[in-house]
Amino acid sequence: MSLSFFNTLTGKVEEFKPLEQGHVRMYTCGPTVYGFAHIGNFRTFVFQDILRRYLKYRGYEVLHVMNVTDVDDNTIRNAQAAGLALREFTARYIEAFQVDRELLNLETPEVVVRATDHIADMVKVIETLIEKGFAYESNGSYYFRVQSFPAYGKLSRTDFSGIRAGARVDADKYDKDSARDFVLWKAAKPGEPAWDTPLGRGRPGWHIECSVMSMKYLGETFDIHSGGSDLIFPHHENEIAQSEAATGKPFVRYWLHSEHLTVNGEKMSKSLGNFYTLRDLIAQGYKPTAIRYLLASVPFRKPLNFTLDGLHQAQQSLDRLRNFHYRLAMEKFPAGENPAFAERARAARLEFETALDDDLNTAEALAAIFNLIREGNTAMDQGEFRAGDRGDFLDALKRWNQIFGVLDDKDHEKLRKLGFVQESEPCGIPDGHPRPPAGTLSSQEIERQIQEREQARRRGDYARADQIRQELLEAGVLLEDTKAGTRWKRR
Repeated sequence: MSLSFFNTLTGKVEEFKPLEQGHVRMYTCGPTVYGFAHIGNFRTFVFQDILRRYLKYRGYEVLHVMNVTDVDDNTIRNAQAAGLALREFTARYIEAFQVDRELLNLETPEVVVRATDHIADMVKVIETLIEKGFAYESNGSYYFRVQSFPAYGKLSRTDFSGIRAGARVDADKYDKDSARDFVLWKAAKPGEPAWDTPLGRGRPGWHIECSVMSMKYLGETFDIHSGGSDLIFPHHENEIAQSEAATGKPFVRYWLHSEHLTVNGEKMSKSLGNFYTLRDLIAQGYKPTAIRYLLASVPFRKPLNFTLDGLHQAQQSLDRLRNFHYRLAMEKFPAGENPAFAERARAARLEFETALDDDLNTAEALAAIFNLIREGNTAMDQGEFRAGDRGDFLDALKRWNQIFGVLDDKDHEKLRKLGFVQESEPCGIPDGHPRPPAGTLSSQEIERQIQEREQARRRGDYARADQIRQELLEAGVLLEDTKAGTRWKRR
């Protein structure tokens, strides 16, 4: 099956065919750095990471560019409130974003660009738009004349013909000829950062930033542009208009947008008390890999309802996955092999690849691997699994994890490295201490610890519950949470 995506531009699922065979040029909208990114942002960033990883898995060479918006109304307002220069203020949140990316195991794009490093490039494109009659000046600011671009609205499928003069379409608080026009360059205001340019002293509008930076590194036409669905209009619509007006060429061939995230069925907001950053959840004892797993579990074009109960279930699923992997790698099985199991592992691999080929259907890809885990555990329990079957199962898990990136439990190691956990804080058995061999713990002690773990989970102390599971695992005891309760067995 060929790789296909839903293209927002055409409104249908299309076979993916990059401009250059074997190579993909991709631009993703990164953060606006005026605060810590929240889980709604990371829903999109995790989707983009899955996309990037799967393109590479399919054999494509990927050139991935991600922007950082470090100058806009929000960054300026918050920098002023903090009493800091813009560059100093945004630097702390750029660094925080990189830390969050590492915690969530997000791969680093080949090129990460800051808007303030590309002011001269933006001015040149605006000058081109002026020369071609697509832009005009008003009180020191420059605007894109939407009426001059007949295809405006083709991405969002919006008919603007009935919009009356003076209607508020763009949020920019500047004078302009038409309600539909949007700002390219903002005249300097007292107390705001500004740059001296041939256009006058001022700063760029938000929309022109992404157009200029993407085309600078990827060319005037490139393969994929992605972001959250909230960016379709006006941001991405405006990008298309100004880019294609400047070059006379198609801007982007495939537009991919992730749907919104709600929390307990409601829009996330600080006023409702359901606003979470990654750091908020870590402070409550949740693992970054569990957060990544949950954000990846729902296909990107479907809304995701984020709940703490769902996050706990994600951790349980990860425990099951890791216990199986540990059992598969470490348990001794009878010699020989069962050809049926090798075929089953290869079929699971084909199932998750087929699911991801179909517009990155992560839910079906997860189902494929967990069906394999269930069948593998059953075969092991019944004594049917053989040593020769191990390799095919491990290969299926390894390939799946190349995309999902959650199999390895390195959360505490990362949290400790990045300063979220102090060296003195416990995390299972401390590094350097001898691990109790399997059989050291009595059955009564294992049952006691399982009961303590269950009590910790009931009171919401998931950090302690995870610590107990890890201690038992290091002692050679595998836990499996089932609907009937927690099962255990010695390695």
